[in-house]
Amino acid sequence: MTASKMRGLLLCALSLLSGVVAQSTSVDAYVSSESPIAKAGLLANIGPSGAKSSGAEPGVVIASPSTENPNYLYTWVRDSSLVFKVLIDQFTSGADTSLRSLIDDFITAESVLQQTTNPSGSVTTGGLGEPKFNINETAFTGSWGRPQRDGPALRSTAMIAYANWLLSNGNTSFVSDTLWPIIELDLDYVMNNWNQSTFDLWEEISSSSFFTTAVQHRSLREGSTLATKIGQTSVTSGYNTQADNILCFLQSYWDPTDGYITANTGGGRSGKDANTVLASIHTFDPSAGCDATTFQPCSDKALSNLKVYIDSFRSIYSINSGAASDAAVATGRYPEDVYMNGNPWYLCTMAVAEQLYDALIVWSTQGSLDITSTSLAFFQQFSSSVQPGTYASSTSTYSTLTNAIKSFADGFVAIHAKYTPSDGSLAEQYSKTDGTPTSAVDLTWSYAAALTGFAARGGNTPASWGASGLTVPATCQSFSGPTVAVTFDVDATTVEGENIYLTGSVAALENWSPDDALLMSPNDYPIWSITVSLPANTVVEYKYIRKDGSGSVTWESDPNNSITTPASGTLTTNDSWR
Repeated sequence: MTASKMRGLLLCALSLLSGVVAQSTSVDAYVSSESPIAKAGLLANIGPSGAKSSGAEPGVVIASPSTENPNYLYTWVRDSSLVFKVLIDQFTSGADTSLRSLIDDFITAESVLQQTTNPSGSVTTGGLGEPKFNINETAFTGSWGRPQRDGPALRSTAMIAYANWLLSNGNTSFVSDTLWPIIELDLDYVMNNWNQSTFDLWEEISSSSFFTTAVQHRSLREGSTLATKIGQTSVTSGYNTQADNILCFLQSYWDPTDGYITANTGGGRSGKDANTVLASIHTFDPSAGCDATTFQPCSDKALSNLKVYIDSFRSIYSINSGAASDAAVATGRYPEDVYMNGNPWYLCTMAVAEQLYDALIVWSTQGSLDITSTSLAFFQQFSSSVQPGTYASSTSTYSTLTNAIKSFADGFVAIHAKYTPSDGSLAEQYSKTDGTPTSAVDLTWSYAAALTGFAARGGNTPASWGASGLTVPATCQSFSGPTVAVTFDVDATTVEGENIYLTGSVAALENWSPDDALLMSPNDYPIWSITVSLPANTVVEYKYIRKDGSGSVTWESDPNNSITTPASGTLTTNDSWR
């Protein structure tokens, strides 16, 4: 090699190193400046004293102060639980010991919401699946995507973290007398309803959802451990049995052909979705290493999935134009998104960085990283010649890869920073064309996601929840929970060759599939009838459809019909074709 060529290569390497150092320095500065702003923004949205939470009861988290286009001045169980998990982790780690009274307000507020009868039911008839409430702790009674079954799991996880701290500090009575009754209601709901249809975390698809299944599994594992600690051993067998069944079901979301986690079992989309990235970071257990059974952040499946998810956004946002094929880019919920014109979300972009930081933490702890055929494409982004194998931290390959992945992760934070306005406020989304903040302002979840991403970058790890050493049972059993017989009767006049069918929002009604809809009996024509076993204590939406001899389908008119099944006994509908 000539001296001039060697000098050119050296200058190129120095240029790249200079770029990495400059990015790291700018990200350091952003984390330093944005962290207190994000914390303040989060606290401003919690009642009663938050600067932007006027009207909210103590401990109630408003999703956003935005009241129009969109109106997010409500409290979601999911958002609130994720937000308070951040605050509880800060409190229990000693990072902010001033938060205890606010956490206690959250406990009280959620206990009230649990007991608030709502369109999904009462506390004993499905009401725990209600996704959102008014900020004065009354039921929201408008039309919505119900039920959403991740809320009870996330709420119990947040409270269990607080309970474990209290137990370690000798406060057993508060845990047993105050926290456990709230936690147990949520865990029992998860145990009895985990495999019933649910709207996903984006409130759009009613099927089964990876994020929901993953957080449900976590909640039962750590719930069983807490129950044992406080002597509530009568529930542990049921929790453990269903946790095993959920773990079995969790494996079914993996698409081995295309190398990613399919986010939902229904909905007709690709399934490439931030849902799966969020599930990985919110079920991160540092003691589980790179376990693929629970889709830990550094597992081969989670890394393969992450690459597929990121790549799905490279060509659909104008602000990603010109980015190298291995560079960080803005990401959103899912590539088919059209809500508010389908933009990147701050929390989704930060989630990518957080998963990568979590992976780096584990590799550093175990002193090595593994590359499998499943994760090979992910790692070859950073070293095109790398091959499957185990690379110890003493090897140059390990250093090359981890340094590049750290820079890659920082790239997503840099994008987050680039499109954060000068005052540090975080909206829900930023424009796919020019990066300006859009949709709901001051989204509490955006602030919480920034804080957890920053914490992961700083090497902070959450407590273990019991993911280590789990194995999928040899035989997977589906648990359907209690069911009731529901007879559907509809008055419908037909012509020769036509038949009436039924489909709806739960698996027993074929999840809105016209092809698999249930044929009804015309024995009492013009009344068409069918009896179906449906999950008890559940809001079920349904419609009748008409098929002619050629297979042509006609749906009855909107809106969907809706019933709430009883806890026991039977139910009969008396409908007329619309």
